[in-house]
Amino acid sequence: MSIQHTTLGTASSLTVSQLGLGCMGMSDFYGDRDEASAMRTIHRALDLGVTLLDTADMYGPFTNEQLVGRAIASSRQGRDGVQLATKFGNERLPDGTMLGVNGKPEYVLAACDASLQRLGVDVIDLYYQHRVDFDVPIEDTVGAMSELVAAGKVRHLGLSEAGPETIRRANAVHPITAVQTEYSLFSRDVEDAVWPVLAELGIGLVPYSPLGRGLLTGSIAAPTDLPDGDARSSAYFPRFQGDALEANLALVTRVREIADRLGCTPGQLALAWVMSHSGRDGVTVVPIPGTKRVEYLEQNAAAAGITLAPEVVAELERAVPREAVVGDRYGDMSTIDR
Repeated sequence: MSIQHTTLGTASSLTVSQLGLGCMGMSDFYGDRDEASAMRTIHRALDLGVTLLDTADMYGPFTNEQLVGRAIASSRQGRDGVQLATKFGNERLPDGTMLGVNGKPEYVLAACDASLQRLGVDVIDLYYQHRVDFDVPIEDTVGAMSELVAAGKVRHLGLSEAGPETIRRANAVHPITAVQTEYSLFSRDVEDAVWPVLAELGIGLVPYSPLGRGLLTGSIAAPTDLPDGDARSSAYFPRFQGDALEANLALVTRVREIADRLGCTPGQLALAWVMSHSGRDGVTVVPIPGTKRVEYLEQNAAAAGITLAPEVVAELERAVPREAVVGDRYGDMSTIDR
């Protein structure tokens, strides 16, 4: 397999691998933790050319940044062979207690220093506000983020789950390189209002959960297939509950039928669908599928070699109509900026 590189953003451009690795599940939310397996997965990703690593201070909390930092330091590629992305803004205590969203300028500066220390690096390539703080003007938050760029602690700025007007206001303060949001066959609302703004302003899109939190891989047939302690079993993820799960799995069956015909896995097909949209209207799309196992990483990386004909893209979108997906992305959508 050959992973190509692409560029996120125009006014403040960052060259990255055409898909990245989401590291969250290695430390939080998706069941058991196995640091040795996680380290092998990160090292294998870098060996394959998957060089965009995505983490956040709240994952663990705090331990995922430490894990990623150790993996980079012990890799053959070293720090210069990685594009390192992390996030601030979802404030947590060490015991996991959620305190809420914090975009205050003084917190931005302190959070960055703490992330740099945990990661063991001098500079972060792409620093995101994880969620928009509705009580702090975005101009103030991004103003503090721009100070980090001026200080040489951060190279590029990003926003996660930001709405179109927030993106415009933020970009007026400092060029935004990328917006991260959920985007998959199961989550396409970004196409409506956010995508046109990204195209207009020259901002890249970094989709998280491009495999529908694992549903689109076809490996989940019932809640009992999820490991103990997996947050997807909770009401916070409505698409995995009861009748909603049954309806969504019926859509996955349609994806599997097309994948079988094409000789790939459902997950590879779903990921190739996301990647097929890169370049549309000038928007670069770089998904960051998450996994903590080498086997699944290699499957995801192989999707980069799948080119979908326009008729297959259209067939997939007919097989999984937007309105057929049952359940919101989260049980509480109040922190998602619209």
